[in-house]
Amino acid sequence: MARGFESKDVEFQQAEKEREKRLGRALTPEERDAHTQRQTIALALARARADLAAARTPAHQRMLAAAIAALEQQLSTVR
Repeated sequence: MARGFESKDVEFQQAEKEREKRLGRALTPEERDAHTQRQTIALALARARADLAAARTPAHQRMLAAAIAALEQQLSTVR
């Protein structure tokens, strides 16, 4: 029975090595958090830009322009 567990562990280790070759080294928790934060801000920025393109009133356009500027600032500060 232990033999089966050992072979599963070896199989997992080999699969993990192959994944590392394809994807590169594993990210640290801080790097993963920064990547997630960058993606979130980028998506919000894309949405704000699309909303700005569809905005009709000057007040709404100003608000969206300010939001875009704030999001771009946040994106530049995320490592």
